[in-house]
Amino acid sequence: MAEPMKLPMLPMRDIVVFPHMTTPFFIGRKQSMEALENALAANRQVFVVAQRDPMIEKPTQQDLFEIGTIGNILQIMRLPNGTVKALFEAKARGRLIQANFDESAYTADVEPVDDASVSDAEMLALAKTALTELEGYLKEIKRNSETVEQLGLANEKAYQLADRIAPLLNLDLAKKQELLETLDPKVRLQKVFERMIEEAEIKKLEKKLKERVQGQIGRTQKEYYLNEQIKAIQKELGTGEDGKAEAEEYEKRITDTKLSPEAAEVAKKELKKLKMMSTMSAEANVVRNYLDTLLGMPWGVKTEDNFDLKRAEQILNEDHYGLDRVKERIVEYLAVAKKVGKIKGPIICLVGPPGVGKTSLARSVARALGRKFVRMSLGGIRDEAEIRGHRRTYIGALPGKIIQSLRKAKSNNPLMLLDEVDKMTYGAMGDPAAALLEVLDAEQNHTFMDHYLEVEYDLSDVLFFCTANNAQGVPPALRDRMELISLSGYTELEKEHIATRHLIDKQREENGLKHEQVKFRRDALIDVITRYTREAGVRSLEREIGKICRKVATQLVKNPAQKGVTITPKRVQEFLGVPKFKHDTAEGHNEVGVATGMAWTAMGGELLFIEASLMHGKGALQITGRLGDVMKESVQAALSFVRSNANRLGIYSEVFRKYDLHIHFPEGAIAKDGPSAGIPITAALVSAFTEIPVRKQVAMTGEITLRGRVLQIGGLKEKLLAAKRGLITEALIPDDNQKDLTEVPIEIKKGIKITPVKTLFEALEIALERMPAPVQDPLAAEEHSGELDEKIIQPGPGAEPAKPQVYTLH
Repeated sequence: MAEPMKLPMLPMRDIVVFPHMTTPFFIGRKQSMEALENALAANRQVFVVAQRDPMIEKPTQQDLFEIGTIGNILQIMRLPNGTVKALFEAKARGRLIQANFDESAYTADVEPVDDASVSDAEMLALAKTALTELEGYLKEIKRNSETVEQLGLANEKAYQLADRIAPLLNLDLAKKQELLETLDPKVRLQKVFERMIEEAEIKKLEKKLKERVQGQIGRTQKEYYLNEQIKAIQKELGTGEDGKAEAEEYEKRITDTKLSPEAAEVAKKELKKLKMMSTMSAEANVVRNYLDTLLGMPWGVKTEDNFDLKRAEQILNEDHYGLDRVKERIVEYLAVAKKVGKIKGPIICLVGPPGVGKTSLARSVARALGRKFVRMSLGGIRDEAEIRGHRRTYIGALPGKIIQSLRKAKSNNPLMLLDEVDKMTYGAMGDPAAALLEVLDAEQNHTFMDHYLEVEYDLSDVLFFCTANNAQGVPPALRDRMELISLSGYTELEKEHIATRHLIDKQREENGLKHEQVKFRRDALIDVITRYTREAGVRSLEREIGKICRKVATQLVKNPAQKGVTITPKRVQEFLGVPKFKHDTAEGHNEVGVATGMAWTAMGGELLFIEASLMHGKGALQITGRLGDVMKESVQAALSFVRSNANRLGIYSEVFRKYDLHIHFPEGAIAKDGPSAGIPITAALVSAFTEIPVRKQVAMTGEITLRGRVLQIGGLKEKLLAAKRGLITEALIPDDNQKDLTEVPIEIKKGIKITPVKTLFEALEIALERMPAPVQDPLAAEEHSGELDEKIIQPGPGAEPAKPQVYTLH
C-alpha cells in the first residue's frame, strides 16, 4: 500500500476524470485557484475529486466522493472573467483520506490506488470484444469520424482500456463515479462493455420507433384529408358515420358492464331506438344521457369489507374523543356483521345537537370498514323526485339523489349518509320522507326503482347511516325503520380534551404556527369554553381558537423577535374581547318564592330560576316568560296540586281567593317549554304561600301529576351538567330516572348529591328550609278572617315523610 501524500485539491462539479485521459476544465472558486497556484509552484501534481451535489458552493468532506484522480496540470489560461481554464492529465486513482477546507487553498491527504495489471486470457478476450463493439458504437451512436486506431486505443493495455473508453460513453455523474470506484479492471471493463451494448439496443429501438412514427404521420395526414372530404360530402347528403361509431361504442359498453338482465334488455332497446334517430335530434340526446347514466352505475362493483374490530376501535378513538356508548354500539354492529358475513340490520340514526360529530362519526365507520363514503344532504328537500328522480318525459330530467350518490361512489356497497333527515319538509310535489321508506326498508330496497332509470336497482348492500338534530322531527314511519343512537352534548371536560387533542393542532397548522409559537394554558382554554361559547358541539370553540391563533400570527409577523405566545385568561380577553356568556349559578341566599330548576337545551343545559309572587287581588293567575303550552299546563297542574293539598301544606284555602298569583320565568326573550319543571314550580308556589324560603343549593327537575307523583324526564346528563356548572350541591330527580345515572359521566356526578324522589312531598321536604305545618279545615278560616295573614305564615312541625334513597358522589 502506497504512503498517503498531501496534495492541492480541486473539487469538481459534474465532472468525473478517469486515469490516462487529458481533459480541460474551468476553475472559478478562490480556494481552488489558490490550490492550482500551489500546484504550479511545486510539482504541478493535484488531486481532482467530484462533488456529490454540484449545487454546493462550499463543500465539506461529506460532500465529496471518496475516490478521485491524481494527475498533473499541463497548462493554464487565465480568462477575462476571472476564471482559469486548466488542462489536466490524469495519472492514477486516489483515495481521499482527509480534506482540509480551513486554509486559503484546498488540500487533501490522498492515498494512491494502483491498478492491478490483469492480462489473463479472459481479460484479453474481453478487451478485444470491447474494442470491436466500440467501433460500432463510435460509428452508430456517437457519429464520430475517428476510429479506434485514431484514438490510440488499438494498442492500449487491457487493464487500462475501460478508463479510456468510459469518457466516450453517455453516462451520468453517478454511473461515471461508479466506474471510477470500480477498482477491479476486469469488472470495470465488463461494465463498460455492458453499457455500450445497452446504448446500442436503445439506439435500435429509437430508430425503429422513429420509422414507425414517420410512417404513421404520413398515413394519418392522408386519412385526415380523405375523412374531411367524406365529411363534407356526408354533410351535403345529411348522413354520417358518427352515429355508427357511437352505436358501436355503446354496444361495447353494454357488453362489458355487468348489467342485470332487466337493465341489459332496456339498454339494448334504447340503443336500437338511438340507431334509428338522427344524431343531431333532441330525442337522441335524451337517449344518450339515459344510456350514459344507466351504464355509469356501479353494476356488480363492490369494495371488500374489513371487519377488524381492533382497527375499527382504533380509528373511532383516533377521530373522536368520548362518545363511548355510540362507539360501543357501532363496534357491536360490526361484530355481528363479521359473524354473519354481511352487514344487514337496522338503519342507524345518530341523533344529537349540531357539532357533536355525527357526520364525521359516519365517515370514520366507512374508513374502518374500508367502504366508499357518500353524503346526501336532505335539509330543505320538499320534492319526492329529489329521492326517486324525474321521469324522462320532463325536459332536463335527472335521476334521484340515491342513484346520483351511487354513481359518485363508483361502488354499489358504499356507506351512504342521509344527513339532516329531520329537516325534510312536506310540499305540493309530494313527501320526500315517504319516498325514503322504500330506500331504508331492508325487505324492499333490493328492488328500488328510480323514476328516471325505470329499472330495478339493488340497494341491499348499501350501508345507510342517518343523522338528525331532533328525533321528533323524523316522521314516525321513517323512525320505525331506524335504530336511534343519541349523541348528547359534550361536557366541558370533553371539550377540553377535544380542543387539546385535535382543535388546537388543527388551527395551528391552518394559521402557519408551530407548537412552540402558541401554547394554551388549561385555565385559558376552560375560559374560552365556558365564557365565549355556548354550544353542545365544538364548532364555535374551534372558531374562537382559530381567532386566537390568527391574533398570535399577526403579532409574530409584526414583531419577528418574539418567539411565541402563551395564552392565559388575560390574553383570552385581550384577543376575544368581553366574555359573551355567563352561566347561571346558584342564588346567593335562600329566598321565598324562588326555586331553581334544570332545563335541557341544545347547547347542553341551563339552570332555570322560577319566581312566584303574591299580591292582594281576586285570585287571578299571571304567567310570564315566553312559555309554551306544555309549560303553562305544568304551572296549572302545580297550582291545582297546591290548592288540593293546601291544608297539608299549611295554606288556608281563603288565600286563593284574596290574592293574585304571578309566576315568572326570567330571560323572557328565550322560548321555554316542556313538562319537566313541575317540581321547581310547585316548590316556588308553596314557598310563596307559606313564606318558607327555598334552599338555594338545591336544583330540581321532574314532571308532576295532580296526585303529586313525580314522572320521568329526559336530558338528565345535560341538566346535571348545568347543576355542576352552577355550583349546585344537591339535585332532585325523578325516581324513574335512576337508571339513566349510569350514562352520566363521573366528572359530572362528582360533588353533587343526587336524590331520586317519587312524590312532591318528598321533594318539598328537601327543597324547603322546613316543611310547613298542616292547618285546620279551610272552612273554619271564615271565623278568623282578621287573622288570616298571620296564620298563613305561622310555622309548625309537620309530619315528616319517609326519607328517599340518596346517591352521593365525592
